[in-house]
Amino acid sequence: FIYVSNQMVKGTSLVHCGLILLSLWLCIQSVPISVDKAKEKPQVEELESPQSAETGLHYDRYLREVIEYLEKDPHFKEKLKNANMDDIKQGKLSKELDFVHHNFRTKLDELKREEMNRLRMLIKVKHDIQGGNVDHQALLKQFDHLNHLNPNTFEVDDLDRLIQSATKDLETFDKGRHDEFKRYEMMKEHERRERLKTMNEEVRKTEAQHYEEMKKKHADHPKVNHPGSEDQLKEVWQESDGLDPENFDPKTFFKIHDSNGDGFFDENELEALFTKELEKVYNPKNEEDDMVEMEEERLRMREHVMNEVDTNKDRLVSLGEFIAATKKEEFLEKDEWETLEQKPLYTEEELREYEQHLVNEELDINQKSVELQKQREELERKQEELNAQKFGLQQQAPIYRGLLLDVVAAGSTLTCGPLLHVIPPSLSPFMSSAVLYK
Repeated sequence: FIYVSNQMVKGTSLVHCGLILLSLWLCIQSVPISVDKAKEKPQVEELESPQSAETGLHYDRYLREVIEYLEKDPHFKEKLKNANMDDIKQGKLSKELDFVHHNFRTKLDELKREEMNRLRMLIKVKHDIQGGNVDHQALLKQFDHLNHLNPNTFEVDDLDRLIQSATKDLETFDKGRHDEFKRYEMMKEHERRERLKTMNEEVRKTEAQHYEEMKKKHADHPKVNHPGSEDQLKEVWQESDGLDPENFDPKTFFKIHDSNGDGFFDENELEALFTKELEKVYNPKNEEDDMVEMEEERLRMREHVMNEVDTNKDRLVSLGEFIAATKKEEFLEKDEWETLEQKPLYTEEELREYEQHLVNEELDINQKSVELQKQREELERKQEELNAQKFGLQQQAPIYRGLLLDVVAAGSTLTCGPLLHVIPPSLSPFMSSAVLYK
């Protein structure tokens, strides 16, 4: 089981802000371009590999290339800058595609055709491996991010589908990460228990005692402030910014930590504010601290603040939303943040079900291994038979070659007739060569 690394987490967070695509041109600082379309003909540039961080979606490249090309059109760029989240979700922004310059529309058509070809190839490979005929049209219905019934041109419906799919998929992305982390923790516990079974009583007792000591040591940490609370932000203000907590000012704090100066906290900037709290609990040098758990803790903190502060649910925190949050009662929260070790991630029943799942998987793998071994043995047996036949023919070849040469030397092809009944089919090339030579 592979857990998402810190770098991938960071990359995904960066794109959430650029992504809800399209929701969020707000992250782009450039001044709107005023262009007279009647006089100015845009030049279509060659699109390089997308530079924005990966989203983890299976249509990630297609999504980012479409966004980057749309941003090249001055009209669409201006509309995107002024759009709000509701307009985007309701498809109002998609209708602006009709006003995108022909050159860009042509390139979008090309991107869609490439994506269709990619999907067809993936489907074919998958079903060739599994066996059976491939119904491309039926299988393409599984992909909601484009209109497969029109494979040649990029239309308003395609942009609307792309926005809706990306928004929905990114909203479920964090849940997938939580589920993956839960499996990671259950696997870790399963492996620990399996190791204990291999130990004698004395060693098992020592190991169990060490395990409890590490748990206790990990739980013994300074108070973790509630993410987004006054105490938590003042701690950053004092320790990271070197400022007097008595002079804490939310607006100044926001501007200091809005690292790209776009007027918003994206998920990456928000998570950076929790570093001080996480360092109270996790140290990569300590045996008892798991850095995978630290990233799960960071994700939980970010989700908590987003739920409290991000009122329009665009996965960004504006200055206005931030200031408003500092005036709520929750901002004065004094209770300690409940860290992972304080709340069970799974029940014993869930662990047993997971272990049974592992057993079933192992049985399935073993069964397939046996079947593959049988197939291998059958292929080896057939190969041995072919090798034996080849050896026998190689032994007989000189005899029949001699007979054929005698026929040629006799100066007549008529005597070849009787030989047709005694020469094996596999040696017929010799007969053909002899007759042709004569």
